[in-house]
Amino acid sequence: MDNLIRTILAEWKGKNIPVPIPREVNLLPYLNMKVNKIIVLNGFRRVGKTYILYWLVNELLKSNSREEVVHINFEDERIPLKTEFLSNLLPTAEELFNKKIKYLFLDEPHNIPNWSKWVRRTYDNKDMKIFISGSSSKMSEEEIPTELRGRFLEIRVFPLSFKEFLNFKKISPDLKTLEFSSDEKPIILKELTEYITYGGLPEVVLEDENKKLELAQSYYSTVIKKDIAERYKVKNEESLRALLRLLLDSKEYSISKTYNTLKSLGFEVGKSTVQKYLSYIENSYFMFSLPIFSYKIKDQIQYPKKIYFIDNVFINSISTKFTNNFGRLYENITAIELKRRGKECYYWKNAEKEEVDFVIKEGTKIKHLMQICYDVSDPDTKKREIRSLLKASKELKCDSLIIMSRDYSGEEDAEWFGIKRRVKFMPLWKWLLKDESK
Repeated sequence: MDNLIRTILAEWKGKNIPVPIPREVNLLPYLNMKVNKIIVLNGFRRVGKTYILYWLVNELLKSNSREEVVHINFEDERIPLKTEFLSNLLPTAEELFNKKIKYLFLDEPHNIPNWSKWVRRTYDNKDMKIFISGSSSKMSEEEIPTELRGRFLEIRVFPLSFKEFLNFKKISPDLKTLEFSSDEKPIILKELTEYITYGGLPEVVLEDENKKLELAQSYYSTVIKKDIAERYKVKNEESLRALLRLLLDSKEYSISKTYNTLKSLGFEVGKSTVQKYLSYIENSYFMFSLPIFSYKIKDQIQYPKKIYFIDNVFINSISTKFTNNFGRLYENITAIELKRRGKECYYWKNAEKEEVDFVIKEGTKIKHLMQICYDVSDPDTKKREIRSLLKASKELKCDSLIIMSRDYSGEEDAEWFGIKRRVKFMPLWKWLLKDESK
């Protein structure tokens, strides 16, 4: 074991560390916290967590030696899933380097037995900064092991925002005014179409267009195999794959309906298993769901949940129903951005099946009602979207009504059977680039 650790540490010492494109997640302020905390970067695989850590490593190496800044990737297939590896890691490193480690970076350590107890002991007994990355909700604030509670801060990492996407494409719009010339605006709309179509996973963004979907499909296979089937010891992988395909072709799900559909397709799987599979999928961060808005908890549990995926590229590369469906893609990218911004969201639907895509709640109040409509040029479509907003506005007592579309901007007074409100129309690109604090 010691020889393996020495080999991995020697490789680290000689490693040519990539110089990443900066992200909006800035870890530098966490170095100067008055109370030392373990920093956990959590999120879907391939969103760029390791490269965010590399960015900080490069900054630290400007004033520290390689022996004082150590990075270990636990997805290295040579590392055994044994607590012994962790127990021997620091003593071997200090003996080999003959220096005190100041900064310890751990990529995906959560598959090692008792990893959290070891991190707790290291945190309690060593004067060092610890940064950890993970791709499972088991490392989230809600599910972190008891021994680490109160000792860590979670930073959720998402695929590239549209601002970051443009930065990766070396495009720097004026984010203060968000006003573009007749030459600049077509460029922004073209890039938005690519962002909506292929998403914001960094490697996919940087890949050639003819290989983007192929790369996304390989990610999808890895998620099924490593992050779900292997991690949760799923025996019936065929049913799991069928469930994922159903979800990717759906806008909402309920346990009963999903169970019945799988059963009709010949898959022998029980309701409790379907429920477990759904939790596994959400735990991998591949999918998230929104409940219906209701003051009754019973309604939130019983009504179907709306489905969203961590990146649009999976809808375009795997789904057979929503490929190049820009209405669906606009809605999914909005859901991701709302989650990135930490918003508490629901959807609204009445007895007539009229629907509002996003009910955004702050504290005890409904702050915004948001409708996504790719093209509002059709009068009937526009009328339908406004009618749903007005009805929800009356029921939920919210006057901030927003319709986001491809490129229509303005405000209009609207009325429906005595309900009068002002509706704000905003291009999706402008909302994605807008500074939320303004």
